[in-house]
Amino acid sequence: MNDPIIIIGMGEVGSVLARGLLRAGHPVYPVTRSMALGDAHRINPEPMAVILAVGEAQLQSCLHDMPTPWRDKLVLLQNELLPRDWQDHNLRSPTIMSVWFEKKKGMDSKALLPSPVFGHHAGLICSAMQSLDLPAQEIASMDAMTWELVRKNVYILTTNIAGLAVGGTVDELWQKNETLARDIAQEVIQLQEALTGLSFEREALIQGMLAGFHGDPAHKCMGRTAPARLERALNMMQHYNIVAPTMQKIASKFASS
Repeated sequence: MNDPIIIIGMGEVGSVLARGLLRAGHPVYPVTRSMALGDAHRINPEPMAVILAVGEAQLQSCLHDMPTPWRDKLVLLQNELLPRDWQDHNLRSPTIMSVWFEKKKGMDSKALLPSPVFGHHAGLICSAMQSLDLPAQEIASMDAMTWELVRKNVYILTTNIAGLAVGGTVDELWQKNETLARDIAQEVIQLQEALTGLSFEREALIQGMLAGFHGDPAHKCMGRTAPARLERALNMMQHYNIVAPTMQKIASKFASS
C-alpha cells in the first residue's frame, strides 16, 4: 500500500486529482471546509503529500493555519499563484502546479495545455494526471515555473477582464478585439512584474496566452469570479502605482451597468 495523500478542498480540481491518485494506488483522505486542519492532522499526521486545492480566496488563511508537519509536504495549484504567496508564510519549497485543465460539474475534464508541475512531488502529480489521460509536464527549475505561473495569470486575468467588456469566447476575443486583449495583457504583465520583482519578455507571454486560446477556442472569457479578479488586480495596481487605463475603463463601465 502506498503512503496516503491529503487533499484539502474537494471541489472540481481536488476531485480530479483524488481520482487520479486513487488510480495510481494512493489512499486519499479528503479535508472538507467543515473540518479543522488541526483535527485532520491528528488523524493523519504523516501523509506523503498534502494537496491544497482550495480556491485562491481561501489560500492565505489555509497556509496560515497549516499544521507544521504538513508544511514541507504541500502541493499548491491555485489560479493567480505567485512565489510571494508561499514565501510570506516561510514555506521553503512547496510543489507548484499550474492547472491547464477545465473541470465543471457534470462534464468531463478537458485539457487546454499540459499542466506544468515543479517540486518534490511533481512526479506524483504527473502520474496522477497521466492516469486520467490529462497531460502534465515536469518543470526543471523554479525560474521556469514562475514563468509558467505568470503565463497562466496573464491568460486568466486578460480573458476574465476582457469578458466583462465584450463577453464571448477566447477565439472571438482575439479575432474581433485583439487590441483590447493586448492592452489588458500588457497591464496584467506590468502587475506580474511588480509582484515578482522580475522582468518578462511580454510578447512571449502573450504568445503563451494564445497557446491557451488555441487549446480551447470556445472557452468563455468571463467566469463568475471575473469581477473579483478585476477589483483585486486594480487594488494591487494602485498599491504599486501602476497606471491601468484599459482596466480602469472596464471597471467604470461594469460598475455603471
